[in-house]
Amino acid sequence: MAGASDKARFYLEQSVPELQDLEKKKIFTKEEISSIARKRSDFEHILNARGSKPSDYARYAQFEMNLEALRRKRVKRMGVKSKNYTGSRRIFFVLDRGTRKFQGDLGLWMQYIDFAKKEKSYKKLGQIFSTVLRLHPTKPELWIYAAHYAMDMQADMTMARTYMQRGLRFCKRSKKLWLEYAKLEMIYVAKVAARQQILGLDEPKTSKTPETDLDEPDADQIVLPVITAEDVNPVLANDESVDSIALQKLASSPALTGAIPIAAFDAAMKEFDNDAEMGREFFDMCAEFDQTPPLRNLLLHVMHTLETTRPKSLACASCHFRSPLVGIDPTSAEFPPALAQSLHSLKQSSDECPEIRIDLTKQALLVFCPLTRDQNLDEGVRRALFATIRQYLERLKDASGDGEAVFDMIQRLLEGERLDDARLLTSYAKKWWSTDHRLQELPLAAEPAS
Repeated sequence: MAGASDKARFYLEQSVPELQDLEKKKIFTKEEISSIARKRSDFEHILNARGSKPSDYARYAQFEMNLEALRRKRVKRMGVKSKNYTGSRRIFFVLDRGTRKFQGDLGLWMQYIDFAKKEKSYKKLGQIFSTVLRLHPTKPELWIYAAHYAMDMQADMTMARTYMQRGLRFCKRSKKLWLEYAKLEMIYVAKVAARQQILGLDEPKTSKTPETDLDEPDADQIVLPVITAEDVNPVLANDESVDSIALQKLASSPALTGAIPIAAFDAAMKEFDNDAEMGREFFDMCAEFDQTPPLRNLLLHVMHTLETTRPKSLACASCHFRSPLVGIDPTSAEFPPALAQSLHSLKQSSDECPEIRIDLTKQALLVFCPLTRDQNLDEGVRRALFATIRQYLERLKDASGDGEAVFDMIQRLLEGERLDDARLLTSYAKKWWSTDHRLQELPLAAEPAS
């Protein structure tokens, strides 16, 4: 016990100059300084004694975070200059001691990472990631966190890609890590495409020389030829040609054509024995990037793989009927033919695979219901969607007979906080199954759409 007390006293003595300065500048009162010292003494004795727990370090670090936040607010309000003898360094020291002693506690590591991120201590954060990933290489969430840090905070796609690829070597059976890797690549493609669009690099260059009427004899005024920078310095023209070639190479690079997400998808399907649900999850992830240039190629590749490996699966049929609608504005002229193609695919899949007909109908309702809420939707398209929804609800009615399938769907929508879709289905369900007390007791009510 004497050793623990000596260590606690040693650490406490290091904070004495700071506390004296805080009292001298009247940032804290004498009573507050005594309270701070007493609280630190309690924590240090707990940490240096036997039987300390990770939660003790976490509470000590949180106390120091709150104290430092209060000190900064008072310094700012009072307009005094206070020497920061320890500041965030004391918090880093507490968390470092905790993670060294309890290397297996992920909660303490995450608190350490979050504080370093909040303090923008990027060098320290890199050291923390290096240590925690070496100690916990089989935790997919850590690799994902590190990759997103490199991408979002450091703008280093190479390092982010390295984190993901190293993580996949240790966590081959993690579906989430495979999906997050492909999603990271899609985010990168979307960012580059957006930047090219903002800079106007996605459009072909046109000649800047305007048409002139120099040779017209009846012209009212003389039009002078346009002098460009290239005419004064011909070297600029050569530089522009070099830039054009570089842009063409960039546009055709594997990182922007979707080759890397496709390679990740193929490797994941091979790792999981062509799992149909894995393919559907990849499809859902890609569909979120509806304005990304390589989107259509990615969706076609996913569907082709599912058709080849799992042609009779629900996932394959679901991707097929949703594909024509991805990236299409419901108010555009392209939407009606896309909707017709989607409905045709649904009918074909239902006829060829009767065993998945009901589940496919439920998924179709989840896709079509949100489309009806668009205020700018064409009335003809709106009526077609409502007629389709009524038809599919009738199909569920014939399948269950007692409204069980519809009730389950409404519960799923409520759990997913899709209240408007749940309200629409409830309005039809109450109309057709007036004897089902569960449907009648639902708190959602709305008039059936015409």
